Amino acid sequence: MKKLLLSFVILASFTTAALADKISTDKSDFAEISNVIDDAAYDIRYFSPNNFTGNKITGYKAPRAYMTKKALAALKIAADDLRAQGYRLLIWDSYRPQKAVDNFVKWINDPSDPGDKSFYPKLEKDDLIAGVYIMPKSGHTRGSTVDLTIITKDGGFVDMGGTFDLFSEVSHPDYKKLTKKQKKNRKILRDAMVKAGFKPLDSEWWHFTLKDEPYTDTYFNFDVE
Repeated sequence: MKKLLLSFVILASFTTAALADKISTDKSDFAEISNVIDDAAYDIRYFSPNNFTGNKITGYKAPRAYMTKKALAALKIAADDLRAQGYRLLIWDSYRPQKAVDNFVKWINDPSDPGDKSFYPKLEKDDLIAGVYIMPKSGHTRGSTVDLTIITKDGGFVDMGGTFDLFSEVSHPDYKKLTKKQKKNRKILRDAMVKAGFKPLDSEWWHFTLKDEPYTDTYFNFDVE
């Protein structure tokens, strides 16, 4: 009954949002991150099985990263700031097609597919919806949100005290059990992104959305290729 109710809530939310929001396949106002920030590194998780579903995600046909041109211009400001401090960007995800989000919801509603439990070690699949970790609509699909971290200029690891898409309180930016170094590293990234015009998310230290995003009610659905 719980799963049925959750499915109904998801479907109802999706239907309501679909009526209120615009779906578009127009990519003319998007640019690839690598064309603007030439030293960024990439680990596009949804192009591979290395994500919470354990499968490659629909809509990711290449390990590439796009954003709206306005958001990308702001990201370059952050990248320049961080480069001056000795860091480069590592991108996990940016623009995300609506079909990819639909793939997430389909996985949530498939009781036979546990995905990769290491991404939600203390939760059940139902908790990912109940806890608002996965939504039928995502800011990523509007094109001005990015999931990222920092690495050293030579590609070295920077300890953030937790990894991408870990559905846990460990991922909260203000998690209390971080070491001083981990807190400092998260602050370096957050300060640069906020200064460049992005707003953080209180549940994911790696997630940032342009405050003045150009498409507030348009969800895009072209493939990443």
